[in-house]
Order: sequence, then C-alpha cells, then structure tokens
Amino acid sequence: MSSPVSRFQAFDLLATPIAVIEGEGRISFVNAALEDVMGMSRRSLMGAYLPDFFADPQPLKNALIGARSNEFAALRYEAMLNRLHHGDSLPVHMIVAPSDRADEVIIELLPVEQQTRQEREERLLEQALANKELIRNLAHEIKNPLGGIRGSAQLLEMELDNKDLTEYTQVIIHEADRLQTLVDRLLAPHRRPHVVGDVNIHEVCERVRSLILAEFPKGLKVVRDYDTSIPEFRGDREQLIQTVLNISHNAAQALSDRIAQGDGQITFKSRILRQVTFGKQRYRLALELHVIDNGPGVPDSIKDRIFFPLISGREGGSGLGLTLAQTFVQQHHGMIECDSEPGRTDFKILIPLP
Repeated sequence: MSSPVSRFQAFDLLATPIAVIEGEGRISFVNAALEDVMGMSRRSLMGAYLPDFFADPQPLKNALIGARSNEFAALRYEAMLNRLHHGDSLPVHMIVAPSDRADEVIIELLPVEQQTRQEREERLLEQALANKELIRNLAHEIKNPLGGIRGSAQLLEMELDNKDLTEYTQVIIHEADRLQTLVDRLLAPHRRPHVVGDVNIHEVCERVRSLILAEFPKGLKVVRDYDTSIPEFRGDREQLIQTVLNISHNAAQALSDRIAQGDGQITFKSRILRQVTFGKQRYRLALELHVIDNGPGVPDSIKDRIFFPLISGREGGSGLGLTLAQTFVQQHHGMIECDSEPGRTDFKILIPLP
C-alpha cells in the first residue's frame, strides 16, 4: 500500500492549503501550501492532532465524525486557525470531505484573505481585458472621423479669403492633432512589439531614479532598498522602465507639497517571494518590487478605479500612466497592486521569476 505522502504528492502543486486526516484527527499529510501558511515543516505537522490548531476545535471534531460516517459529500464552514509559529490566528474557509478510503478525510483550508485577494486579482484581469478591448474599439472609431475633420479644416483654410477666419480653422486642426496624439498613446502598448531580453530589475530602478531626480532635483529623496540576490530574468526592459517611471512620476507629482517642504521621499524596495500565488497561478519564485511614497495617498473616490484608462487623481492628468503600467506588467504574466493611506502609498509589482 502506498503511503499518504506518495499518494497525495500532486497536492503540492496546488495553491490551496490541504491536510489529510486519519482516525480522530491525526494529520497524515500536508501539502507545501499548508506548510507555508503554518510556518511549519511537513515533518513537524505529521501525526499532530489537527483540531488543536483551531481557536474552537469542536466544529472540526464534529465535521470529522460526519465525514467518516458519510453524512455529507463536503461540509463548509468558517474557522480561526492558530498559527503557533507565527504567533497569530488566521481566518480560514474550511472544506471537509471524505476520501476514497474509509477513516480518511481531506480538508482544504482557504485563507479568507487569500480568497479575497484571488477574487480581486480576477476582477483586475477581467477589467484589464475589458479596458483593452474598449480602448482598441474606441481609438479606431475616433481615428477615422478625426482624419476627415482635420483634412476638411485644412481645405477650408485654403479657400478662405478672410485670413482672420483662419484662427478658427487652426483651432480645429490643433484640437484634432491633440486628439490624434491621445489616441496614439491609447493604442501604443498594443502596437509596440514585446522585445524580450535579459533584465536586471535594479538597473531598471536606477535608470528611473536618475530620470526622476533630474526632473525633481530638490526636496525629493529616492531611497534604495534592494535585494541584490534577485536574478536577471527574461523581459522587455523598456516596458519595465516605462512601468516604474509612470508609477514613480505619479508619486513625485503627488508629493508636490512635501517636495516644497523638502521631505518628499520615494522608496524602491525589491524582494524575492517564494511559493506565491497570483493571477490564478502558483509560482516557485517571483519578483516583488515596491514603489512607496510618503504623499497624501490615492483619493478614496478613485481608489478602486486607478488602473482604468482616463482616470486621474490630479488636474490635467491624462489617466493613462497606470493603465499602461498594468498592461506592460501583465505582458510579463505579472500584476500591479496598490495599497494606499495618507502618508504612505505602496504600488507593488509582481512578476514571475524563472
């Protein structure tokens, strides 16, 4: 008979924390995701009594009795998991189901925070796809009549005897050109080829740092907090420079008051994440790059829409910078998240590593 470890080895590929229970509640197998959540090794968890890890063990005891007697196909409930190694409790959504063997029960423990995050990520991805389709369609619908308007204004200007009236045709031509530029910017990320090469993320950050400090030479400090062990990876260097620059430039503009006082600060912080899940996939390694500023924070009115096209928190902003940044990072199979409150805004870029 094969051991539980060999039988359930495929569970290590899943992002969902899973435990296999025998008898009254002894652990016979945990997958890698549950090791991560608990901060404990498989060896130290094997043989432990699972109900002891919960703030209220009774619901699990009752569920195990019901599962062994085949009272249900799967039971769901909410619980508080005590993480002894971390010294805290984690709210989890429990799914208890009988195995194909008598006296064996499989339990899924989905962290409520992880479930919420997965739903948010799914919304972001759906939103990005919808934005992409909308932008393409809208831009193409605008381009054709725009060319006609500009051409007609030029022809009209040539026919005018009164040169004072050319002021009006010039306004039409100028505004048509301005709209054409906007349309080109909307379409730019979808037109430009994805040029892949070796990327050092800290070279990207240093390039952006020099550009930002050249534009804001006084009152702004750009702090480096790098993990130099992060390896190079395959990606589009120019797209990633544009991504970090767009986020940093937004941050610098939001810091205008603090820069005037001389204490504006942007921090570039890079880290490696291990066994991380985002975009519905689990990755062995991922780059986590933070762009953090000490500005006033993202306005509550646009917090949930900052990656939408044409949404801007400042007067005169195009609202395209973050949309393009998210598009570029998604082309690297990654995503951008934002956590903001007054005094601290943190844009987190996640990209899988080889």
